[in-house]
Amino acid sequence: MQAWVIGNWKQNPATSHDVNVLVDDLLTAIHAETQTDTSLSNNRCTLMVAPSCIHLATVSARLKDSPVLCAAQDIGGHSASTGAYTGDCSAQQVVDAGATWTILGHSERRQYYKESHDSLVKKLTHAFSENLGVVLCIGETQTEYDNEQTLEVIDTQLSVIKDLLAEQPAFISLLSERLIIAYEPVWAIGTGKVPTVTEVSNTHQHIKQTVAGFAETLDAMTVLYGGSVNADNADSFAADPMVDGALVGGASLKADSFLAIANAFNRANAELV
Repeated sequence: MQAWVIGNWKQNPATSHDVNVLVDDLLTAIHAETQTDTSLSNNRCTLMVAPSCIHLATVSARLKDSPVLCAAQDIGGHSASTGAYTGDCSAQQVVDAGATWTILGHSERRQYYKESHDSLVKKLTHAFSENLGVVLCIGETQTEYDNEQTLEVIDTQLSVIKDLLAEQPAFISLLSERLIIAYEPVWAIGTGKVPTVTEVSNTHQHIKQTVAGFAETLDAMTVLYGGSVNADNADSFAADPMVDGALVGGASLKADSFLAIANAFNRANAELV
């Protein structure tokens, strides 16, 4: 299975200048690696970055002829196109800005903006209606983890896929290619706390089995791990066959650390060939 390493830049960098510096560094590093005999040049790992909405068009234009895909960090839930929804960016608008994917359901959206199950079903509907791929984020809080409720929480969050298919059965043909699940324990995001590889592997196996239960065509769902992933621990996650890549936060803001994570998954995939 193709690995994916996706950088969620969140509300970073602050200026257009710094965004261009980051893109320059990323493209320069990719070019240098593809000119040498490195694992990144084997293209066993798909790279993607998700800049803030204000920088989405600029970054997507800069990456147009590169191997790096571009994603939005969110889309509006009220309309797939236009409307009187101040502050929203619709699926159609982010596609026009150059995005081919969007992140949905990130824990920060759930926490700070009270994103609900119903709103996520609507956002999924809008994304797929515009042929946007979706990276759907799920994960438990520290309290839920301590109370051994991880799988229960994940099942509830994954049920948006089941409900989407009940409302929009025609989307079934899209999901195997245009849906990725990112398991991000909330307590591990930006904290330096990291679950064991065994814990992540078992959780990913549960996610894959659960999603496969929604439809036969979803029996090979791509599941990424996110939560304090960095160049030092990427090899251990990449070595596990249940981990299909990483959703990277802070480490994606430096080209060298981001590509080091990508190379970890490239090496792991090369060993499986």
